[in-house]
Amino acid sequence: MAGKAPKTAPTDVDPRDFLDGLEPRRREEGLVLLELMREATGEEPVMWGPSMVGYGSFRYRSTSGAAQGDWFRVGFSPRKAKLTLYGLQGHLRSEELLARLGRHTLGAGCVYATRLEHLDLDVVRELVTHAYTEADNIGDAETGGGEAVEGARGGEDTQG
Repeated sequence: MAGKAPKTAPTDVDPRDFLDGLEPRRREEGLVLLELMREATGEEPVMWGPSMVGYGSFRYRSTSGAAQGDWFRVGFSPRKAKLTLYGLQGHLRSEELLARLGRHTLGAGCVYATRLEHLDLDVVRELVTHAYTEADNIGDAETGGGEAVEGARGGEDTQG
């Protein structure tokens, strides 16, 4: 049985052009994350779908085989209501680092923050570096990639 591929895929849109179209606060926060994640990963940013910026990629396959495809290792989306950070959970040191991150909430595969200023950027950098390096270790696990990650909502309140 062939696995279902995610609807979200890399595009040719320049992430800076995407960020330029946002309201000023989200644009500025997006530019900070764009550079921080580029430095932490050593990868150039790529737009995935219309609103997610990703770094690197890996091949995933769910344990059931129902979903498989390529997904970015780490990324973000400067959504109107909250900044969404992807790929930072489920790694060896994720819980420890998330505890030091600052004000955020967790969803299925996502970390949400109302404002970037609520987060400790040194911890964001450390978390991104760690998650990026560890992404290969979850390539064959149930990662929630594609639609499941994009559709994640809500979560548990976490104060750092």
